[in-house]
Amino acid sequence: MFHFRLDTGSGVPPYLQLVHQVQQAVLLGFLRPGDRLPLIREVVESLAINPNTVAKAHRQLEQEHLVTGRPGHGTFVTDTLPAAVPPATYTSLRGLQTWLRRAYAAGLDDQAIAGLSASVHHRTETNAQSA
Repeated sequence: MFHFRLDTGSGVPPYLQLVHQVQQAVLLGFLRPGDRLPLIREVVESLAINPNTVAKAHRQLEQEHLVTGRPGHGTFVTDTLPAAVPPATYTSLRGLQTWLRRAYAAGLDDQAIAGLSASVHHRTETNAQSA
């Protein structure tokens, strides 16, 4: 089952963190059509957040057509999803996991890693556009 997590130090509103986690899980194929998201009360209990926060995330995901609510049953991933990243891609990117472990071992925190990643992404994107 899919589990949410919150980073209270990220500066990103909790509802948006939930939305991003579902978007990423769908993109990576961890959530597939028909999968049920945790119930609002389950998320509230596990993360100790306001039910309205979770409901707001579900509403945004519904507006993006990633999920649909079924009263009395829960919220489910829709059948109209963007294509997930193929599993072979994960295999070819295992070096990224090794790099992350080394970065954490070197003392970088999540914010530093995110900043470094964004910087490299920007440079790579700029170089690709120039080519």
